[in-house]
Amino acid sequence: MVTGPLEPFHLPDGFRFGVSTAGFQVEGGFNGPGEPANNWASWERTGRVEPSGIALDFWREPERHLDRAVAAGCDAYRLSVEWARCEPSPGDVDGEALGHYRRILEGCRARGLEPLVTLHHFTHPGWLGEEFWLALDAPERFAGWVATAVRALGSACRHWVTINEINVLALQSWYLGVFPPGHVLDGRSLVRALDHLLAAHVLAYEAVKAIQPDAVVTTNPYPFSAYHIERLLTDVLAARARGVERHRLGAHLAERAAAFHRAVPAPGPKEALLRTWAVRTVPLDRALPRAVDAVYASPHERTYDEVQLDWYDPRVDRKLRVPGHRTAGGRRWVPARLLWDDPVDPAGFVHYLELHAEPGLDLVVAENGLCNRVRRGVSYPRGDGWDRVRYLRAHLGSVVAGLRAGVPVRGYYHWCLADNYEWGSYEPRFGLYGVDRERGVRWSELDSMGRPAAAAYREIAEGLRAGDLSVVELPPG
Repeated sequence: MVTGPLEPFHLPDGFRFGVSTAGFQVEGGFNGPGEPANNWASWERTGRVEPSGIALDFWREPERHLDRAVAAGCDAYRLSVEWARCEPSPGDVDGEALGHYRRILEGCRARGLEPLVTLHHFTHPGWLGEEFWLALDAPERFAGWVATAVRALGSACRHWVTINEINVLALQSWYLGVFPPGHVLDGRSLVRALDHLLAAHVLAYEAVKAIQPDAVVTTNPYPFSAYHIERLLTDVLAARARGVERHRLGAHLAERAAAFHRAVPAPGPKEALLRTWAVRTVPLDRALPRAVDAVYASPHERTYDEVQLDWYDPRVDRKLRVPGHRTAGGRRWVPARLLWDDPVDPAGFVHYLELHAEPGLDLVVAENGLCNRVRRGVSYPRGDGWDRVRYLRAHLGSVVAGLRAGVPVRGYYHWCLADNYEWGSYEPRFGLYGVDRERGVRWSELDSMGRPAAAAYREIAEGLRAGDLSVVELPPG
């Protein structure tokens, strides 16, 4: 598959091939009678979204999932520890649930899988309310949960993500209306949530380090081509490490925004308009005051230990579509692009790897995957003709290209192991293994497009470990 010259190639020592998962999406057993409830409970019970139900039954049968990850060539496994399961009512910490998570982490290690644990993956206990992240005490309450989890699990795990995709959580919940509480175009709440979430990350970082000083702790904002809704967050976290005094922070962020937009120029008027919206919604001179306070009060100059990048499609102008547009399986009348229509851009992936590289820090691709649609047991091909096997070869080729360009990539996690619950629906499918939900939860050795994606991932991982570039497709140039 390689399109470039076959030069000698060696992966960096300790490079990890993994899969990413999230508890609410795979565990099952949330939001039903007698089950722990999270912030999606009301939406599930009122029919606003499809119930998650049994999901992939990971909670009852984790070994099956871990064995499948090993079979796909993995030596790393990303999962989340669900706050709602571990603290089902205020102050009532469920030691049995934490013990079960500990056994899962030990099961990872017994199989040669390095665990990467996310402490908040878009969900929190239902008793905190859907508007939890707008509350003044949200950062402190979250840091308390983090301390509880790390005390219980720290000896079995060293790598932590505090909060998954802070910017996506805030946008989906308080601006686009597709996550609870479902606010639409609420810019004030969006900025407040971003501020509290970023402050919570800083406090959580401190909580982990106080218990486990050698831990690797980070967060993973989703890459966007508009600076103010992505790079701004990590630039605030890194400001002190870059020697930026607090009174110069606004000017520094303005310089960083200008440099980013020079590196990622707007391709057209729609992108330029959306960037203008971002500038007005998240003004640099007064946004994120609690997060800035936390950063400059922290005993740590930098409150993340590695760069994490979740790669799908970053261009904000491509998130909107004309109502009535064609999509897999019919037409869609909402003005938003669906996951199975995300454009594929391996060359852009290399560019963003280079943009996100930071001196002295490892970079890990914490999520990357291709979506297709399955509705009522019918699998629809993607409109662009891509399949998951080709996608894996192209995007791991991009990782190789990034390594050749000097980007310190130390891990790649595919999203995801098997077709799971995608935030309100089972129609979007990302799994290396397909799952037939029409006849129970039946796994297949093929993915939901009928391709041997898990076998291909194993072949690529084994090939790259051996220095064989013929298993990937390198981007032109």
